[in-house]
Amino acid sequence: MNAKIVIKLNIIRNGTTQGSIQGKTMLSRIFLTCLALLSSTTAFAQAPKTDSIYEERKIHDPNGIGKFFKGREIAHVMGYQAAGWLERPEREKEENTSKLIESLKLKPHMIVADVGAGSGYLSFRMEPLLPKGKVLAVDIQKEMIKIINAKSKQKTLQNVETILSTEKDPKLPENSVDMIIMVDVYHEFAFPFEMTRAMCKSLRKGGTMVFVEFRGEDPEVPIKLVHKMAEKQVILEMKGHDLKHKETIGVLPWQHIIIFEKTDSQPTDTK
Repeated sequence: MNAKIVIKLNIIRNGTTQGSIQGKTMLSRIFLTCLALLSSTTAFAQAPKTDSIYEERKIHDPNGIGKFFKGREIAHVMGYQAAGWLERPEREKEENTSKLIESLKLKPHMIVADVGAGSGYLSFRMEPLLPKGKVLAVDIQKEMIKIINAKSKQKTLQNVETILSTEKDPKLPENSVDMIIMVDVYHEFAFPFEMTRAMCKSLRKGGTMVFVEFRGEDPEVPIKLVHKMAEKQVILEMKGHDLKHKETIGVLPWQHIIIFEKTDSQPTDTK
């Protein structure tokens, strides 16, 4: 029997007209379209947020904020009320800041960003070594910025510039900085991945990012646990950025100097 005749007979037997078939076909298409739209909307709603790289825990160290990044709890930020402690006379003996600055091998023309500058303790000690360059003193607390500005005015300095940052952005111009240094600061970043990504953008090719952190590997270092970082943890957290570990210098009493260099590779978006 001819195929067309069979189809017509089946239509007659089922009491279905051609018009009703077309109607059902149209309804099916509408249904499938709605289903596709619903699926795409659900997928969009479930897309991972930037914050998904962090973990919140109710049980945590009281000196931390309960937010974890790659297994490490983020510490509370030291408030501007502790500015006097940052300037304590015994700090040179405890941390050997002179040796730290010597290890940086600064050159007169360099632009150096002191991120988390606090009271400007390090900024003002680097400034004389950069007569043709500049120190960018970056801090998230406007009170600290005021302290640095007041000191600069008192010392009549021209090459210490202050920048008020945010939790995710140091507000440094792109491709403008030769070195970024953070002294006992990185472990307090509320958004370490985003902050590092922004800092990388500001570094020039071949520029360096320096982490000075109390040694987390050494139980003898008299600092609270969340305010210490092991070398391997810092290296772990730099994965995904266009940085490579250059060297770790261990000349300081309690801290290590962990140096990364900006590479030509493109950073990944993998958190």
